[in-house]
Amino acid sequence: MFEKHLFTVAERFIRYVQIDTQSDPGSRSYPSTEKQKDLGRLLVQELREMGVMDAVLDEYGYVYATIPANTDKQVPVICFCAHMDTAPDCTGKDVRPLVHKAYDGGDIVLPDDVSVVISPKDHPYLLEKKGEDIITAAGTTLLGADDKAGVAVIMDMAQYLLQHPEYKHGKIRLLFTPDEEIGRGVDKLDLQRLGADYGYTLDAGERGTFEDETFSADGVKITFYGVSAHPGYARGKMINALKLAAYFLESLPKDEWSPETTDGRYGFVHPVRMDGIAEKATVEFIVRDFITPKLAAYEEHLRSKVEDAVRAFPGARADFEIYQQYRNMKEVLDLHPKVSEYAMEAIERAGIVARKSSARGGTDGSRLSFMGLPCPNIFTGEMAFHGKQEYVSVQDMEKSVEVIVRLAMLWEEKS
Repeated sequence: MFEKHLFTVAERFIRYVQIDTQSDPGSRSYPSTEKQKDLGRLLVQELREMGVMDAVLDEYGYVYATIPANTDKQVPVICFCAHMDTAPDCTGKDVRPLVHKAYDGGDIVLPDDVSVVISPKDHPYLLEKKGEDIITAAGTTLLGADDKAGVAVIMDMAQYLLQHPEYKHGKIRLLFTPDEEIGRGVDKLDLQRLGADYGYTLDAGERGTFEDETFSADGVKITFYGVSAHPGYARGKMINALKLAAYFLESLPKDEWSPETTDGRYGFVHPVRMDGIAEKATVEFIVRDFITPKLAAYEEHLRSKVEDAVRAFPGARADFEIYQQYRNMKEVLDLHPKVSEYAMEAIERAGIVARKSSARGGTDGSRLSFMGLPCPNIFTGEMAFHGKQEYVSVQDMEKSVEVIVRLAMLWEEKS
């Protein structure tokens, strides 16, 4: 059914990554950056050109659209979702995408900064991509495959289903979100307006990867309070909150807890931001584990480290705040097994070995699942995200399109 299909996913992807959609964790607006709407407006325009006349961009930067059912069966409404923003970790301005045709299996040296080299030694998945077409940035920006690969895959799927009414499916809802990279991807989502029963995000990596599990996540903000004094007359008076914060950070374990010393199913406690002056300093953490109750144990140990630090600086004090970010989607998905079963079957029907995986992070699907929309994650081919070595295989994206087309049909077939 795909032998003669002229895929548009690569050309769409190249077009989308050249639009700067970087989100901003320091902003309090929704979306956090207005430029994310630039891509949203283009998607609405392209969808309407396909014939999706209800495509709309709302005030918060969400794009909603519908592919109507073409079957008489009663089929659950399925949503396919991807996020439009790129990570704050690396600039997404003036991305120059490069297509490396028939990749030869060697190092890819990026021309705008030859010190940036994408090597199979560091990225072993590249060894499976020999002969495929690899897209990278030029060396001074991230690429934006996370998650514009997902956006392009969903758009190509929409075009395929609209061009092939002979393949039956139920009502499909399309959702493109802002601000996923800063943890606010569904803050302003109108779930009733979306009107879906089950969902899938397109935001995973290697071909065949299916993720039905994510970390559970909390944030922690620690505020240290010192005592300010004129530095010329500070003896016996000043308590420097910056030094207190540094003492605390230095006390954290060196061979465990941290992202740089853990992998697999081990969680971590990770400082992500520090700010302050002598009188007051803040340190922000993210706390992650697949087993939700472990978060409380991590946090209690972290609190004890704060208390130890304060005792070392008599007269200082500290506040310790915990806030929930998201929870392991598996807690919800295990209650709806067919959502995962159908995805795995669709991957196999596309002739791919399914790679069931646990995401050491979160997706919009993590929060959507707990909002009432069970929502695992499907591969797009995006790799080495959030940095200048990011890349994606054109053939991986095309296979992702095939998988979600087959998945839409599978829901109709089994209804």
